[in-house]
Amino acid sequence: MGFEPEKLLRKGIETLDIYVPGRRAEEVGREYGLTEVLKLASNENANGPSPAALEAIQGVLKGLNRYPDGHAGVLRAALAERLGVEEAQIFIGNGGDDVLSVLSRTFLNDGDEVIIPQPTFSPYRHVSRVMGAKVVLSPLRDYRIDLDDIASRASGRSKLIFLCSPNNPTGTILEKKALVSFLEALPENTLVLLDEAYGDFVDDPEWPDSLALIEQYPLIVLRSFSKIYGLAGLRVGYGIGNKELIGFMHRVREPFNVNQLAQVAAVAALGDEGFRESSIRMNREERQKYYLVFRELGIAFIESQANFIFINVRNGDAVTEALLKLGLIVRPGSAFGCPEWIRVTIGTPEENTGLSAGLRNALSGA
Repeated sequence: MGFEPEKLLRKGIETLDIYVPGRRAEEVGREYGLTEVLKLASNENANGPSPAALEAIQGVLKGLNRYPDGHAGVLRAALAERLGVEEAQIFIGNGGDDVLSVLSRTFLNDGDEVIIPQPTFSPYRHVSRVMGAKVVLSPLRDYRIDLDDIASRASGRSKLIFLCSPNNPTGTILEKKALVSFLEALPENTLVLLDEAYGDFVDDPEWPDSLALIEQYPLIVLRSFSKIYGLAGLRVGYGIGNKELIGFMHRVREPFNVNQLAQVAAVAALGDEGFRESSIRMNREERQKYYLVFRELGIAFIESQANFIFINVRNGDAVTEALLKLGLIVRPGSAFGCPEWIRVTIGTPEENTGLSAGLRNALSGA
């Protein structure tokens, strides 16, 4: 008996795009016949994973026949102590993407309005559209999220607003005074998701203490172990907010949504302050070196508070392809609707020197 798969779909699913991640080094090596490939496309920690996390994983391998702690209790307790919040205010997810997915399934109804800056992290739009929400886009102003524009678009129909600070791909932040004024001006019962996945790299004094705001406003702050602690391959992210909001999300999440290796690695990494500080220090130093290279090459760029830099190379796709042939993977700006740009991850000194040389080569032939 035949059937029509599209007839079985939830409304709107056929219009969704599949997320396209940064290309893997092994894949690029095979395609171009290269033995050495540098990946500077996905904003991963160039220092690798926390050594403490690797050691902790070894201690639980023999217990993988058992289900993990469904409440991630040890990790939640460690985070609560570190952040100065209650355990009930923390939601642990299988990466930040899982937190976003559970958030949307918990709070969005079909037809709800969601406001999203543009350009920014594309999964915000994806999780909203999966739930049948109406997405309203707010353009950046001077490469920064325009809170005044978002506030002007917000109404009683606005259920959720996504903010990313530092914003991906521009690396710019929301300043504390502007953020508080924005939250004060929003319509009642409009939820804000503030994504601070790259917050550990920020050194701007205007960076807000977002956790001081979570009880006063309907605000959930998203953070991650993927970036500063180098655990992207294990998938651990978490949200912090009002415990009633977080409690509702726990009703929706999958059982055992964070695996055992990820939980123990995250707990160990949280205590590895030396690794965290070395990652911050290297990123800060290498970021400044990149600025010098870009100025020398006459490349326009946006000063970043994250572990990546958005640069204008006039033809992002062509430069991305030229760099691929040299064994250098970057993120084309066309993925964000910015075809003139590319996003470059800040790597190790050796990786950054390689990319700088590759850019000189690619731009001379462009």
